[in-house]
Order: sequence, then structure tokens, then C-alpha cells
Amino acid sequence: MIANKSWVAKPAPDEEIYQSLKSQIQTGDILLKLIAQRNITSFSEAKSYFMPSIDDLHSPFLMKDMDKAVTLIHEAIGNNKKIVVYGDYDVDGTTAVALVYSFFSKIYSNLLYYIPDRFLEGYGISSKGIDWAAENGASIIIALDCGIKSVGKVEYARDKGIEFVICDHHMPGDMIPPAAAVLNPKRLDCEYPYKELSGCGIGYKLISAYAEKYEITWDPDEYLGLVAVSNAADIVHMTGENRILTYFGLLKINTNPRPGYKALIELAGVKSKMTVNDLVFRIGPRINAAGRIASGTLAVEMLIEESYENAVKLAERINQNNTDRQSVDSTITKEALEMIEQLDENETRKTTVLFNKNWHKGVIGIVASRLIEKYYRPTILLTESNGMAVGSGRSVPGFNLYDAIKECEEYLEQWGGHQAAAGLSLSLDNIEKFAEKFEESVSKSITKEMLTPILEYDLEIDIDDVTATFCRSIERFGPFGPESMKPVFVSHGLTNYYKPKLVGNNHLQLSLRSGEGKLYKGIAFGLGHFYEEMLKSSRFDICYTIEPNEYKGDYIVSINIKDIHFPEAQEQNVPEVHQFTHLPAQ
Repeated sequence: MIANKSWVAKPAPDEEIYQSLKSQIQTGDILLKLIAQRNITSFSEAKSYFMPSIDDLHSPFLMKDMDKAVTLIHEAIGNNKKIVVYGDYDVDGTTAVALVYSFFSKIYSNLLYYIPDRFLEGYGISSKGIDWAAENGASIIIALDCGIKSVGKVEYARDKGIEFVICDHHMPGDMIPPAAAVLNPKRLDCEYPYKELSGCGIGYKLISAYAEKYEITWDPDEYLGLVAVSNAADIVHMTGENRILTYFGLLKINTNPRPGYKALIELAGVKSKMTVNDLVFRIGPRINAAGRIASGTLAVEMLIEESYENAVKLAERINQNNTDRQSVDSTITKEALEMIEQLDENETRKTTVLFNKNWHKGVIGIVASRLIEKYYRPTILLTESNGMAVGSGRSVPGFNLYDAIKECEEYLEQWGGHQAAAGLSLSLDNIEKFAEKFEESVSKSITKEMLTPILEYDLEIDIDDVTATFCRSIERFGPFGPESMKPVFVSHGLTNYYKPKLVGNNHLQLSLRSGEGKLYKGIAFGLGHFYEEMLKSSRFDICYTIEPNEYKGDYIVSINIKDIHFPEAQEQNVPEVHQFTHLPAQ
């Protein structure tokens, strides 16, 4: 069974700040508390939060090496030197390549782009990619969403007469590569005020700086949709500049999307206004599927395509890649769960490390995330590629996967990532040694609390407070993402009006009745295991978010249930025969 989640309330807003906001902002008590919880302390800060402005973005020249980067590129253009735009094969990398290539291709033609093959080259800068650039006469490689640890590869390229401009957002290693310019706010010697940009976000800063310094006429909005999808899919912090870029990027996608996005949106069946949620679960996986199943180059082709008819053809191929990915994903997940159940000491282990030489390299990261939903612990899945074990890891909230893997680097050939996710490669002979060392590393630092699934909620409210007006107000807190998630609420003592229904793939459909008799449509994705308990219980508590839905022009509030708690049976004192007001299923 899936472990029961513990509900933990976020810290109450500072009373002094709350009272100060109350004197400045005329709105409801619940909304005021939510504003205060987001560390907004004044009316002016609230105005900036709810009315983002492009003018609030920092100057790109505050980033270390930015002037070096744009000067080098400008000199290369002036001397008609070949430039290669190089990026990773995931959403962040392909959107970044599409952004930088689209911008420079409008003013310069001696330009190519390159996406490494996930299966033949792996993550990051590859020797094969550098050789390809050299064979095509390149003098400069602009590396996006990768390169910060590629010290040896940058030296290799320099020996071939190629200079690098690195635009990366991953954590640097002990040594910065000897590139002509390294743009990364996470560099210890970089004073750029905002540290959480995506790779595509740094690419946007690069073209902004170039346009500013060399007085290029351009439309900044044209590229913001690419940054928005990158931010959503790469799960970067939705704060500061990322929030501004995503806000205007969504606006672009919803009013005038580039042809590739328009085609994907139609194939995904999205008929309402796009949200970050849609980018994460409908658009991002499709773009990712190109690199997971076929080639990330296909994603770039679609994203830079200016003809809608051609974009549709490319999007259809990518959509089929996604369908294939879902099938492979399902098969590997089933096999991995069976392997875990057969492991000795499974119940006492603090980690999961699995290897199967036949698993598809492109989807094991997704499967690792699925395993955590059941076995809540840091997880790494490995497969075989080019005679090596290669894999992807995912962590649980609060535990630093990057640090744990770093302690095992004696057994690794290559690795990188961040606190929540990582990629790695190692000798097939070292798999067992790595797994033991990883278990040891995690066990000594992970806490019992980290191994307990936690649902953090903002406030306890009466569900009768949830109205269409309230829902619209909540939507204004968006765009949502890490460090600025959609508000989560807890409500107690609800009942079902209709008999609950199991729908889709283990989802639970409910008709919630409040104390005042109002009815709310509720959906509990993946919580079908509560069905039998729901039939026996007269009252229950829910942890949830509220979602707006439009149906035939009507605005409908839907309750998205994240978890359900049932009071003790002896406290209910209600005969089972009275558990539903209406017995027919909807």
C-alpha cells in the first residue's frame, strides 16, 4: 500500500506583517494570510507580485562574463565565423537551443545547431559533438543547459580551434571550464542577483544582452513562450525573474503561440487557457519524448519552424514519440516494482538502486519518480549503454541527492545534477559497490521525517469559503511552481452526496457536500485505493487545491484532492446506511 501522508501546516504568517497588510490591502482574511505567507510585506510588494513587469528584470550585464560572451559572438559574426548552438536533449536544452538559434538566425546565416544523442553520447558536452562542430568549420560553440563541468571537453575543443560560451544553470564543480565565457549565476564569483534561472532563461539573458549592446531591433515577447515551458518542465523556482518570465511567456502562449506550440496544444487536446500545469504535464513530456525515444533534434526543428503546416507534421511525430514513451514507461515501472518486492531487506532500506540492461535509457528518470510515489526514498535506476551503466536518480523533498552521489564518486565515471535529480554513468563492475556506498551515504544523513511522505498545506478553511470569486483570486497568485506553489487547503467533516466512483487509471470521483449543503465536484487522482474506505466512512477530511474549469462558458470550481484522512470509526457514530444522501452513481 502507498504510505499514508502526514499533513503539515506551513508556518503561520507573521502577525505584525499580517496586520500591516490588513491596513493597506482591502481583501478577505484568507487571501491576506496567503499573501503574508509568501513573504510579501507591503502594498508595493503585493503590486509587483500580482502585476509582474518585464521592467523588473535585472540587467543581463550583471552576470559574470556576459560582456565577454556577447563581444566574442559579435566578433565571430563580423568575421563570418561558423557558430554552433549546442544544447541538452531535454526540454530546457531544446527550448534554449531553439531560442538562441531563432534569435541569431534572424541576423546571421553562418549558424548551426546540435543536440547530442541521449543513447550514443549521453548528457552534456560530448567529444562526438565537438568533432562534428570541427568538421563543419565551427569557431564557437554556444553551449546551453550543459557544460559547467566539461573542463576536459572544453580543453579538447580549444585544441581544435573552437572556443566555448557556456550558458548553464547546474551546480559548478571545483573547477570552472576554461571557456571564453561561462554564464552561470550559481558560480561563486558571479554576483548576478537571481540564481535560479533555467538554462533557457540564461539563453534569454544572452540574447537580451546582445540586442541591448548592439542595438538590435527585436521582440522580446517572441521568445518568452520558450522560457515559460523551460521553467515549468525543468521545475525551477517560480520566484523572482522566473515568475516574471513565466507570467509573460504564458501570456504569449495563450495569445499568439509559435507554430510548434500551437500544434502541440491541439494534439494535447487543451481547449482552455494554458497554465503551468499544462506545460508540465501536457507540453513538456511531449517535447521531452523526442529526445527520450528518437532525437532531441526533432524538438528543435518543431520549435523553430515558422510554417504551421510543417510544424503540425513535426508535432505529430513528437506526439507519437510520447505515446511510445508512455508504453515503455508503463512496462519498466511494472518490472521495477516487481524487482523491489523481491529485494532482501526491502523494508529497511533507505534507498532504491536497480539495474536492468534492457531498460530504455530515455525513460528511467520518469520511472524513478514513479517508484518514489510508492517507496518513498531516494531512487536511482540504471541501464546499459555503450558498455557502461548509465542512469537517472530522483530524491525525496528535503534530501540532497547531489551531495549523496558526490560521496560515491570513486565508483563513477561521470555524473551531475542538483538536489532533486541527477544523472550518472559508471562501470558495470561497479554497480553493486556503488549501490552499497549510496545506501551508506544516504542512511547516515537522511532523517525519518524525510522518509515520510508529507503534504504541506497553507491553511485550514471551511469548504463553504470556496466560491468562484475565491477561485479566481487564487489563480492570481500564479504562475505556480516550486517555492510558490498553488495554495493547498485542508477542510474537515465532509460527506459524499453521490456514491464515489472509480474512474480512469485508479482515480476517485467524488461529490462533496459541505456543512451548508453545497455540492462540489472532487477528483482524487491516483487515490483509488481509498474507495473501500470511502464506502464505509460517513465523514472525512481532505487536503486539496482548487481548480477553475470552464464548461460551455460556465465557470466551474473543481476540488483537486491530494489526500484523504478518515476520522476514527468510533468518532463517526453514523450508521453506514446513511452514508450517502443519494445512492445512484453520477
